[in-house]
Amino acid sequence: MDIQTLLFAFVLLGATAALSWPLGRMMAGAMDPAASGRMTRLFQGIGGRMARSDQDWKRYVLAMLAFNVVMFGTVFAVQALQPWLPLNPDGMGPVRPDLMFHTAASFTTNTNLQHYSGESTYSHLTQIVGLMWLQFVSAATGIAALAALARGLAGRAMGNFFVDVQRATFLVLLPLALVTAVLLVLTGVPMTFQGAAVVTTLEGVQQTIARGPVAAFVAIKQLGTNGGGFFGPNSTHPFENPTFWSNLIQMAAILLIPMACVWMFARLIGRMRHGAVIFAVMAAFLLVKAAGALYFESAPTAAFADLAIAQDVGNLEGKELRLGAATGPLWAVITTATSNGSVGAMHDSLNPLTGLMPMIGMWLGETFGGVGVGMINMFLYIILGVFVAGMMIGRTPEYLGWRVEAKEVKLALFALLAHGAFILGGTAIFAATPWGMDALNNAGPHGFSEILYEFSSAAANNGSGFEGLGDNTVPWNVATGLVMLLGRFIPIILPLAIVGSLAAKRRAQESPGTLSVEGGVFAAMLGVTVIVVGALTFFPAATLGPIADHLTAIDTYR
Repeated sequence: MDIQTLLFAFVLLGATAALSWPLGRMMAGAMDPAASGRMTRLFQGIGGRMARSDQDWKRYVLAMLAFNVVMFGTVFAVQALQPWLPLNPDGMGPVRPDLMFHTAASFTTNTNLQHYSGESTYSHLTQIVGLMWLQFVSAATGIAALAALARGLAGRAMGNFFVDVQRATFLVLLPLALVTAVLLVLTGVPMTFQGAAVVTTLEGVQQTIARGPVAAFVAIKQLGTNGGGFFGPNSTHPFENPTFWSNLIQMAAILLIPMACVWMFARLIGRMRHGAVIFAVMAAFLLVKAAGALYFESAPTAAFADLAIAQDVGNLEGKELRLGAATGPLWAVITTATSNGSVGAMHDSLNPLTGLMPMIGMWLGETFGGVGVGMINMFLYIILGVFVAGMMIGRTPEYLGWRVEAKEVKLALFALLAHGAFILGGTAIFAATPWGMDALNNAGPHGFSEILYEFSSAAANNGSGFEGLGDNTVPWNVATGLVMLLGRFIPIILPLAIVGSLAAKRRAQESPGTLSVEGGVFAAMLGVTVIVVGALTFFPAATLGPIADHLTAIDTYR
């Protein structure tokens, strides 16, 4: 790990963090009804009677679920009717029902876990009207839910979901995506509605080159922490990511809105110093994982340990070398820290302990996370940390003046433990049955890691994969589709229920004896809570997968 690599990572993360501050201010204004009265009236007019009144947490959740059912059904129908719909210049045919279910679930839940190659499966219309539309509204759903949660904590009405999702789409995501798409076009990313180009190479061989409205698709793919690629190889494909500058823009775009969501939350609750503490804890976890990935990947792959030529260049397997060898592991950490799921290298080729870093990001979900939902997930850790701290000092736990009692803690624990149950339960079933074993490309700990990673990605609504896994089968599509749906909505519904429970109580004034949420003690308590919950839940699985894979590789090639 050389100085140039560290400097690149530092500049990228630092510049994105700096940009997130003004963006968070803009997002808070966009999502605050008092600051956007004219736009609120416009969106209420568009939404009709359903959008004209504030909702309590139950009605807000029901509206969100109803909207997501419509999202799922619309995209399922677009896939089913693909052969007969326009904008299909390459004549894409029908898609299997289990894959239609998986894809609809994947994009509805902001996961974008792909068991297909887009350029050979879906038409331009399906990619744009179906999948790209979901990339906007699924990300908007996360921002809307966070805004409602913040308003409730501030002692205000939660708002109206139908208005919030329009605010997030038209005032936040669409302008950012437009600017990013233009920048990507300038770096050479294609933007066309023509079909595949048939060309003759210099060797005289005829070749079909897929193309399409790639820049528009990639812009919201990264900004909305979606991650679904227009092409099968995702951001390793030279049309999705052709240059150093397109690579830099996309990596920054992955982090930008999740970082800004922390500042948006802080502004909506009126506690900027509290937001700074949360941001610092998240950033610390991100830096540790990034440094670990870059360090572990600086060693050559164990299979080449005895080759002198490989000693000074690290593990080059599965890397896009035109973008630099360090891009792969750094991108792997960023994309799993934010539930994005796009890839800048093949994760299956990472050294075992490097591959553990993105797994940790998906297991904990605390490092900025997905758009909106990352901060919501951290709220669960905050509730748990405040409760534990209150018990330690013998005081009734309070958060922002709200008393945290058994009901709120039970809901937070259920949400956190459900996440682990989806990952470990799915992994156990598929590791012990032909459903998983027959899909493996590798035996032993690495094969187990492939299964573990797939369910981690599905439950965390991430979308990246170890690949090397034949997962486009009925069992895999159905199982991971269900895990994605449960893993998306339980961690949104239960935090909103917690806020609803808190709001039903009388809010107290903070006293000198109240645990401050704006200092180093709280930051340390929050960090320890995240580590303890994650370690207790996932360390056994890590020892069976990437850690055992690392030890086995050392022993084999010693």
